[in-house]
Amino acid sequence: MIQLNGGQKSGSGTIVRYASSLCALSRQNLHLYNIRARRDKPGLRPQHVMTLTALLEICGGTMEGGRVGSRELVFYPGKEIRSGSYNFDIITSGSATMLVLSLLPVLAYAHERVELQVSGGTFQDFAPSVFHLQRVLFPQLVKMGLGVSMEMVRPGYLPRGQGILKIEINPLQGRKLKALSLPEQGEVTSIEGIALSSHLREREVSSRLAAVCINKLEKKGFPIRVKEIWDESALQPGAALALWAETETGCLLGADMAGKPRRSSEYISRYVTRTLLEDLRSGATVDRFLADQLVIFAALAQGETRYLVPGMTEHLETNLWLVSEILGARVEVEAQLVKIKGVGMDTK
Repeated sequence: MIQLNGGQKSGSGTIVRYASSLCALSRQNLHLYNIRARRDKPGLRPQHVMTLTALLEICGGTMEGGRVGSRELVFYPGKEIRSGSYNFDIITSGSATMLVLSLLPVLAYAHERVELQVSGGTFQDFAPSVFHLQRVLFPQLVKMGLGVSMEMVRPGYLPRGQGILKIEINPLQGRKLKALSLPEQGEVTSIEGIALSSHLREREVSSRLAAVCINKLEKKGFPIRVKEIWDESALQPGAALALWAETETGCLLGADMAGKPRRSSEYISRYVTRTLLEDLRSGATVDRFLADQLVIFAALAQGETRYLVPGMTEHLETNLWLVSEILGARVEVEAQLVKIKGVGMDTK
């Protein structure tokens, strides 16, 4: 049984999500204690319980202590990763994208195609946005050999959530993920973006989100194109802006921010533009979010993945620790260079 102190490193829900996913894949029992010890509300929240419940539906098994508020749990994964169609509703505005990220490493090893529908929040602080997954993470996973795509049927914002995502996964089916090598950033060839607003056409929010970033990036000589989306399907007003840059060496770096009351469109646009430019100026080959999102897939791959990060974050440090503890992957960080020697996972 893997014994993990959930108060270490980030002390966050990341440990719950990824530790349970990795144990489901490696078929190791997990004892997790001090869950989310460094958060204002320690213990499991509804979205973490949903992750655990979803994993058990996918791979079977049982758990003890998997209740909202629990600070300790034991997770016993089953022996089979089931294909087919799944529909998970977080009920609250908990992050739908975080649930997708938690399940994707496991579903990559299903025997046949998987269709996944997840309902919850799609744009909020401290969680990856739909656009970042679609335009930055997933294209790199495709390069590694995993077929994955996602459609946003309906956006979901705080506090109501209830956004809907549909994900299609063409699993590896006996193949192994390929290592990813991103040693040099190279010149930026394009910057694209999406400015989304729901029920805010009268305030011209999508146009205002797009205008500031276009102006700033054009002044710096970057080719920039931002698509404006005026949504009327969400259950409440909301907004989000995402930018992503592609370079001549195949690097993808993104930045995004969700709207919320008293956060102006202009502030969001300035923040997203500044964040993207900071990561580009650092010479990194992944952005600060992709840096930690790639860790698990790199650890499962065959061969050594290498990429340059803008800097070390709590989530990156946590994910490197988890893949080392649970999978035995060899990880190394030298200044900006992250090296992950994958285990060549094959669940057959």
